This record gives sequence, C-alpha cells and structure tokens, in this order.
Amino acid sequence: MASDPTLPKSSASSFRPAVRVIVATTAMLTFISFWRAAAVVLNDLASSAYYAGGEAEQFIGKTAPWFILAIMLFSYAVRAVYVESCSMFVRGGVYRVVKEALGGTMAKISVSALMFDYVLTGPISGVSAGQYLAGVLNELFAYSHLNIVLPPNAAAAFFAILVTVYFWWQNIKGIPESSEKALRIMQLTTVMVVLLLGWCGYTLWVRGGHLPPWPIPSNMHHSKAALGWLYGTKIPEMFTFVMILVGLGHSVLAMSGEETLAQVYREIEHPKLPNLKKTGLVIFIYSLLFTSLVSFFAVMIIPDGQRHQWTENLIGGLAMHLVGPFPVLLAFHVFVVVVGTLILSGAVNTAIVGSNGVLNRVSEDGVLTDWFRHPHRKYGTSHRIINMVVIGQIVTIVVSRGDVTFLANLYAFGVIWSFALKGVSVLVLRYTHPQDREYRVPLNFTIAGKEIPVGLGLITLVLLSIAIVNLFTKPDATIAGVVFTILLFTIFEISEKIMHRRLVGAHVELDQFNLTQEGDLTPGTVGAHPGNILVPVSTYYALYHLEAVLRQVRSPQPDIVVLHVRMLRRAASGEYELTPDQLFSTIEQLLFTKVLAMAEKEGRPVRLAVASANDLWDAILRAAVNLQSSAIAVGNSAKLPITEQAREVGVAWERMPEPRPHVSLEIFTPAGQEQIFYLGPHVPRLTTKEIDLLHNVWLQLSEKLNSNEELHHHDIVHFALDELEREIEQGQMPDVIERLRQHLNAIKDRRNSN
Repeated sequence: MASDPTLPKSSASSFRPAVRVIVATTAMLTFISFWRAAAVVLNDLASSAYYAGGEAEQFIGKTAPWFILAIMLFSYAVRAVYVESCSMFVRGGVYRVVKEALGGTMAKISVSALMFDYVLTGPISGVSAGQYLAGVLNELFAYSHLNIVLPPNAAAAFFAILVTVYFWWQNIKGIPESSEKALRIMQLTTVMVVLLLGWCGYTLWVRGGHLPPWPIPSNMHHSKAALGWLYGTKIPEMFTFVMILVGLGHSVLAMSGEETLAQVYREIEHPKLPNLKKTGLVIFIYSLLFTSLVSFFAVMIIPDGQRHQWTENLIGGLAMHLVGPFPVLLAFHVFVVVVGTLILSGAVNTAIVGSNGVLNRVSEDGVLTDWFRHPHRKYGTSHRIINMVVIGQIVTIVVSRGDVTFLANLYAFGVIWSFALKGVSVLVLRYTHPQDREYRVPLNFTIAGKEIPVGLGLITLVLLSIAIVNLFTKPDATIAGVVFTILLFTIFEISEKIMHRRLVGAHVELDQFNLTQEGDLTPGTVGAHPGNILVPVSTYYALYHLEAVLRQVRSPQPDIVVLHVRMLRRAASGEYELTPDQLFSTIEQLLFTKVLAMAEKEGRPVRLAVASANDLWDAILRAAVNLQSSAIAVGNSAKLPITEQAREVGVAWERMPEPRPHVSLEIFTPAGQEQIFYLGPHVPRLTTKEIDLLHNVWLQLSEKLNSNEELHHHDIVHFALDELEREIEQGQMPDVIERLRQHLNAIKDRRNSN
C-alpha cells in the first residue's frame, strides 16, 4: 500500500501532479458509557421541564399535565425512530441523506426547520433561566426588606444575552464538549428532582389534592390564543381529534431535545445498539417522571388564583408552595434556580454547538460555500457560522423582550417539524434502503413479499398531524417559521449554485489531490517509516510548527507525516458518517496546498493524511501509535499556556490503553522557541545546576559512609523519592505541597529576574 512520498517539486503548484492524500475512513473516536450518553441528552431534554408545563397551561388550561404526559409517553415511540435512523448504514450529512430520501428541495426545507429549532433553543433556554433568576432574586429582595424589584422580562432578556455572548466566546475559542461535566450536572439535577418530587408528595399527603381535569375538549381552552386561525371556526367543535392535536401541539415542547440522542450515538461505547437502547430507556424514565410529574404537581399544589404568576417560573412556584417554613422554602427555591440555570445555560451552548454542527455538515454536503467554514485566524473554528447563529439568537431575544411564551410558540414550530421530517425521511429510507439497518421500529407486517411498516407509519402520521395543526394554531410561529425557512432556503439555493459553478470551474490556483481511502493510518498505508514525526495541522494560518520541523536538521532525517484531524461535533444527523469527499473539502485542499508550498520551499518530503475524530488529543495520540511515530510536533495553543497544553496531552496519554506509546511532544511558539515534553515514564532532563546539586549531595553523603558502603548518584535520587513517598503516606501531603509551591515559585522568580 505504500507509495512514494510527496516530494515537493520546483515547478509551479498548478503543474504539480495530483498528490496522494490518505483519508482514514475509520473515525478515531473516544467512547462514553450509556450513562454518560444519557446525561448528555438529558442536559438538553430535561431543560424543557422548566418551561413546557407552564407554557402548555397558558394555552389549553388545567388539562395541560395530561397532554404533557401523553407527549412524554409518545416520545418513546419517537425515540424508536431515532434509534432506527442511527442503525442505518448510510454515509453523508443531514442534507445528503434527506436529499436521497425526499429530494433536494425537501432536504433544504428539512435543514431550515432544524436550524429554526436550534436557533430558538438558545433564546428560550436563556430567557427561561433569566425568568427563574429574576423570580428568586425578587423573593430574596423582599425577604431582606430591600425595595428592589427586577422587571422579570427585561432581566431575563439581559441574562439570556449575557449567557449567549459567553458561550459565543467559548465556541469561538473551540472549548470541547464534556460528557463528564454533563454527568456532574445531571447528578446535581437528580438530587434536586428527588427532593422536589418527594417534597411534593409529602405536601399532597398533608394538604390533600385533586388530579387535573380530564383532557376532553369541554375542559380545554377554546380561546384565540389556543386555536389561532382555527378560532371562530366549527372545526374544533366538529372534530374531537383536532382538539386533541391542538393540546398535543401546545405540549410538544416537553419533547424538545430528543434529537440529541442521534448526536451522541457515534460516541456510545460497544455494543452500540444495545447501549443506545439503554440510553433511550434511561432518558424516557427520567424525563417521564420529571417533566410530567412537575406539571401535575404544579396544578395540584399551586392555587389556581396564583398559578398564572408562575407559568414562566413553574418549578420555582412549586418550590415556594410546598409544606415547610418560608426560609427553608426560599433556600430550596435558590437551589432549584441554581440547578435550572446550569441546565438551561447548557442548553444555550448546545444550541450554538448544534447550529454550528448542522451548518458545517451542510457545507460539507456541498450546499454552503466554504466561505462559511473559513477558519478563525487564531483558534481555527468556523467563526463565521458561529457569529451568524449568535447574532440571530440575540436578535430573537431582543425581539421577544424576555417573553418565554412568545419564544415557546416559535420554538414549537421548529421542534415538531424537525421531528415530522425526520419521521418521513426514515419512512422513505425504509423502502429505498430496506436492508441497511440493524433495528426497525416495531409493528412491521409483510404482505405479498412487501414490508408494511405500520409502527413507523403511525408515528410519522401523528407527528405530521400535530405539525399541520400547529400551522393553524400558532400563527406568529407559522409566519416566522415560513419566513425563516424561505430565507434560509434561498441562501442554500444560491450557495449551492455557486458551489456547483466552482466545482465545474475547478480550483486552478490550488493543488489537486488524489484521495486514497484506507481503514486506518499505518506506516504502510501512509508510506512512512517507523520513527516518523507526526505534525498535526488545523488551519493554514498557523503552520509555524511545521516550518520549524521542516527546517530542523536531524540524523537520520525522519519521515514527516502531516495530519489534519476533522473534528466530529455533535450535530443533527450526527449518526451518519462523513464520506471521503466531505472530509476533504476546499478548506482542507487550501490547507494542504499551503503545506506543500512550505515543504517545497524547504526541499523536504511530506506525507499527507486526514482523519476524523471526536477528541483531538486522543486522535493524535492514537495516530502516533498506529504510525509508530517517535515525536509529535504541535504549535502552542492560543487558549492555554504551554505547560497546561502539555498537561492536557499527558492526561489524554494516561487514558490510552496499554501499551502506551513512548513519544516526545514538541511544542513550538510562533517565535520559533521549542519546548520538549516526554509522555509517560522517561528519564528526566536535568539542568547543569541540578546535576551539580545531585553531585554535591553525593559527595557529602559519601564522606559520611564507610568505605565498604557503595553509593551511586542514582541511589541519592531513589532515596529522596522514597522519603518523599513516605511523607505523603504519613499524611504530610499539605506540607509537601506547600514546600513544592515554594520551590516552584523560587524557580519562577529566578527566571523572571533573569
């Protein structure tokens, strides 16, 4: 499989023959347990419990908890659609998959609905968190006898903008997603949920209570707010099922976040499908208990005359109406708000990450031009997409003026249509790709050799029915959704035509590359010898570390492998793998053109490779293992000090299975300075001063020992380490740490003075 290395030539790049690029088709993934996967999904899904019940009651009245319960039960069926979607062996992003199933026009509409969903997730989560914060602060001000009252809507909008700007900056810098953080948040949330539900049960046992009225049309609101354009017509009165769909349509927000299950599928550990089903079951039970019971308890505990004051702060109102002393209730209210702020703020980040991921996938599918994916000069992130998404979210927050109800109406449009179009796509793919799946939604019958997917068909029918009814009952959302869809659809159409013209005209100013697919990166597939230097590159703005490696004189000269890692973020249709041409777009073509120009200038051969992964350092280290590299050369991080960057790599190294690679990490600065770190156990590099100190101690101790007692320098080191370990085991760790800090500070002071 080996080929001649990519040896730069002196001729112009436009005349250089197509260069071989190895594309690793097997993604280098870091996997998580189904518990962590469930935590990631619940961080998004559980956030809807904070506003779904209150918003539904505003439209359909006290019967809302029954419809919330129905939606949560129905969500298990919808989850089965996502499980089937994940089990399909189909490559390509959301646009490419839906295009194959429904055609180009419907694919663009589907992506537009997804974007409408994602863009609104941030504002409604941020504003809802702001409402909870404003509510608890006003309670605290009143309890402290301070004459301060925050206007809830204005305070909520201000907080939402602050949170959005904060996560905008985090995403610009490229802060990675953390399943560990999601798990910790859900552990804290679980404590709150158990306390809340148990306390609610005790309150009902003490005070008594009645279930909400049954979900029949006579018990539902028939107001203009509930019926929208159907108000004044006889359709709701003539057809009971229409009123049922109206109630479900106003409660569908309880199911928002369901699509996150598909986004984490790629990261779930083996066996994937069984663990995906376990994840789905955990999510179902948790959200069923939390979201539906909160709605029931709110109607049963908060008096009817006061509940309207808490519709946008429902769990906070529930906390303040439990049995117990007011200070204790207030303290619990604060706890509820802290947990809610963590979950809802996390949903703001999820919205930005998801929107960025969707539009990156659409760009990879050839719909958006590479201008949108242009990397940030310093951080290498797709900053233009992030900027546009965040601007749209902030404009939405300002327009809403902190009104959760307004945002909930808009959000429901995107949520239900993204679900409905997903169901239609999977249903069509059941016929176009009948064998390409490990799992099928239950209730399938075969008639005359033809499979009839009754279960999948019924789920899709219900989703479409709710979506169509919502078009009439939510006029503002329909108008906004249609305008947004048309606008985004137009952008997609224009951009796709530009991309088509570019492909026809080719990129004459860029080198042409021959993509060779290989399962994994090995010395044989890449054409490099063991002991090579692995040089990861991310953006053509930061290739100074590659230049430093090319200029180094080593004996013998090792091969240089230049690796570009395409990060797989959690995004819509994240269950589908990328195809090689998606992994290597014009962004990567421009990057490797710059690499070749630099190699040509220095007269050094390089090998080129592209791989996909969801954890950068894990992927780089695994590539180094597979390629049998002796060193990894990187540029210093724009986000972290060099020592912290090296520590992160060291942590990733510790997570690797045995046998771990013994490899050096060379970190270069733009000024050309180099720091070398050795990963794993290694002989420390001692300075002249440290060697002199060791020798002086050896001399002093040697004089005190008998002539027949042999002492070596390594014995001094071993003895010192044993003494240090003994102090730690005897509980003197704080004293050891304090002395160590003093030592490090003294070294730092000497360096600064020099």
